[in-house]
Amino acid sequence: MVEAEKQAFVDKMYRERGYILDFHKVMAAEDFDFLKAYDQLIQAGYTKQRTLDAKTKEIIYAVILTSVKASVDHIKSHIKLALDYGATKKEVLEALEICIPAASVPAFMIGFEAWKQVVSPQRVEPSQP
Repeated sequence: MVEAEKQAFVDKMYRERGYILDFHKVMAAEDFDFLKAYDQLIQAGYTKQRTLDAKTKEIIYAVILTSVKASVDHIKSHIKLALDYGATKKEVLEALEICIPAASVPAFMIGFEAWKQVVSPQRVEPSQP
């Protein structure tokens, strides 16, 4: 019964979030009680529909993750969700640029790399090598 409960919980998290991290999978197997408590906190501040719409929350999340120099893959997951919820690639880039004065150019570059991998931006190459 416990294994079925863990599986159902992970499946529910995936349906509600649209993604699942390896962290969630491991914690479901190794410390299910912690994962349930953690998920309640995340629901209160992030996944539960409140005043901010999902697009705005995902843009904010991508900016926060960039500011704290999270992994590119983690930032990418929130950029993808922001785009899925209707953000444009320009809106996401503009939001990430806000990280520069508050968090540093190196932090921004992590988010920028994630953004590039998600949106495949155009480039302007120099006329001469």
